[in-house]
Order: sequence, then structure tokens, then C-alpha cells
Amino acid sequence: MQLKKTDRRSGLSSKEFLDQYFNKGIPVILEDFISKDSPALSKWNYDYFKQIAGDQVIELYGKEDTSNDRAKSAPVTKMKFAEYLDLIEREPTDLRIFLFNLIKLKPELNNDIIYNDLTHGKVLKWLPFLFFGGEGSSTRNHFDIDMSHVFITQYKGIKRIWLFPLDQSDLMYKLPYNFHSIANLKSPDYSKYPALKFLNGYEAEIHPGETLLMPSGYWHYIQYVTEGYSISVRALPSKRMDKWRGFRNLVITRHFDNTMRKIFKDRWYQYKIAIATSRANRAIKKIK
Repeated sequence: MQLKKTDRRSGLSSKEFLDQYFNKGIPVILEDFISKDSPALSKWNYDYFKQIAGDQVIELYGKEDTSNDRAKSAPVTKMKFAEYLDLIEREPTDLRIFLFNLIKLKPELNNDIIYNDLTHGKVLKWLPFLFFGGEGSSTRNHFDIDMSHVFITQYKGIKRIWLFPLDQSDLMYKLPYNFHSIANLKSPDYSKYPALKFLNGYEAEIHPGETLLMPSGYWHYIQYVTEGYSISVRALPSKRMDKWRGFRNLVITRHFDNTMRKIFKDRWYQYKIAIATSRANRAIKKIK
């Protein structure tokens, strides 16, 4: 597996950003996507979140290989938001908050973020999601079902993200009818998953105030170097094919998979593993 450093840029014009990265589908770390004048960078902290939403009960997700047989990971437990923040401050944990729309509960928080939008208004600023995680936690390797471009901004702590283009899906051991990989990238077992050796991607490490563009369809494996949180906003896919894929994934594919899983149970999962392995082996032969 080979990883190259993601470009870091600041002061880009809209034309430079669109021509060099967005339209080409190339990841980039933007150091000024969020204005340095944004109140969120200084005002937001765990004590503030506890004050405004500490009693909110939130769903928590576990280890990256939890629910590998499902298109969407299932939460493993629930906890009050304040209790969870105390937990990640106190000790490492695998527990994560996924797609938490705190700003929907507290719309006034949106006023604390000032965007330097280089996309000419394509970013859906009204649909932000928060992601919290403990030190050492990680998401399973996946690409987003709706095929949107994602801008993920770190507000506390450090995240390390590995990114791979969609055309490397077979090398990832992507499960058919799902959007994730069954192989562990952090501790790869090359004897079991030899195709992982041929992966070529990007590594990005984002710190508070920095934003990573994850282009449409990119696989991403997110690791919490420290505890912390980030916010993501999206831009709809640019290409007609990606728009169709996103629609198909949302409306057809995931529901078909859920139905087959209910009917055939573990036999359906084992069938998908066999298909993923076969595709990976064919991909290796093409490379060699």
C-alpha cells in the first residue's frame, strides 16, 4: 500500500481550486476554507457543548469492523452527550458519534462558522454533520453512499485520513451492494488480503481550522490520532454518472441488500465475501 501526502493550500482563488482540485477529483487540505474569524474556532469547546446540549441522548458507534455485513453500521450503545464528552476527555475509546446534526438542534451555532466557499455556492452549508471520536478510534473504510464531495473541517484534535479513488474498489475488497471494505487497512493482513499491497492513495492529517476536500466517490479511512471532533458539509456530485450512482445507492442498492440479508442471513454475507475476494484476485492479475 502506497500513500502520498495530500497537497496543502491556502489563498487559492475559486478558479484555481475548481481547476486544480475540485473538478479533477483530487483531494486537498485547505487551510482557509473556514475563516480564522469564525467564532466557532475559539468559542466552541466541550464545556460549551455540555451547557447547550449535554442532556441530549446520542447514539454511539463502535469498532470499525462492527456490522461488517450491513451497508450501514449499527449503533452499539446510547449515552448522554455530556457523559460521552467526559469519556473521550478521560481515556481512549472506540466509541464514536457519527452524523450528529447538533446544528439542527441548535441552529444558532451556524452563525459561528464563516466559510470561504470556493465552489461558487455548491456547498450545502445548511446540512452540517458533527463527528466525535476518542483517541485511537477509527471508522471502517468506506465511500459515501450519496457520492457527494465532502469538506471535513477539524475543530479539536487531530485526524489522519487515508483516501483512495473509487476505481480501486476491487483492490479494497469492497463488498458488492455495500459501500465499505472488509479488510483492515491499519493492520493489513497481506496473506489474507494480498490486493491491499497494490493500493495507491493519499494521506492527510488535519488539525484544528484545517479542511480536507474528499472528492466524490473517494474511499476514506478516518483515524482519530487524538480525541476530538470535526464538522462536514457537502457539495452534490458534479458528474452525471456520480449523481446516478448516488441516487441508485440511496434508493435501490441499500434496500436490496437489506432485503437479501433478511432472507438469506449469513449466507448472503458469505456470498458477498466470495465475490469481493474473486474481484480482488482478478484485479491483481490485471496489474501483474
